[in-house]
Amino acid sequence: MDGIADMGGTPGWGPVRPPRRDEPVFEEPWQGRAFALASLSGRIAFGGVNLDAFRHGLGRLDRAAYLDDGYYGRWLNGAELMLTDSAVLAPGAIRARARNLRGERVEEPPIPEPAVPDYEPSAEGSLRPVDRPPAFAVGERVRTKTMPVPGHTRLPGYARGHTGIVEVVQPAFVLPDTNAHFQGENPRYVYSVRFDSRELWGADAEPFAVTADLFENYLEATS
Repeated sequence: MDGIADMGGTPGWGPVRPPRRDEPVFEEPWQGRAFALASLSGRIAFGGVNLDAFRHGLGRLDRAAYLDDGYYGRWLNGAELMLTDSAVLAPGAIRARARNLRGERVEEPPIPEPAVPDYEPSAEGSLRPVDRPPAFAVGERVRTKTMPVPGHTRLPGYARGHTGIVEVVQPAFVLPDTNAHFQGENPRYVYSVRFDSRELWGADAEPFAVTADLFENYLEATS
């Protein structure tokens, strides 16, 4: 799914502002509370930590919810979406409660019956063993697939259909494409693939190398 989060390589965002060396972790107290609430919401929504499901939630936000509310506002909006998806919160419950805090006396929608997904990781972290060798080797030329992406994926849009060289073969990780939808971990090897910027953005691009970590099922051998 090509959501708002897949903005890498797209124009019009302006320069990247590097953080100040003395920049605090949280500029305002509410940001720390937002971080804690978002971190806990996954455990409430589906009984465990599933970062892929959380990232998928962020990717489904609209432009205003993703950009206008800032980084930690985005986290709160993503947490609300996860809790609504799991029927822990009713749609509109947060908005109604905020209005009540302002003294408007709005009736909150009823809390629906919980519909928490049956989710339990097979092990801690994201590394998983697989019983097959890697499909690609260091130095091999590979091409990223131009497959349709109806759901979550970690294959960025700007890298699809382009050729690069494998620099590092990494261990197998839980596949976000299925794990985000609670359809199994399906571990795959991950490859650090180096692309030439002109391969990605055309001959007029400034020459530099781009390295992307890509799951095995995103790649195919070149002839």
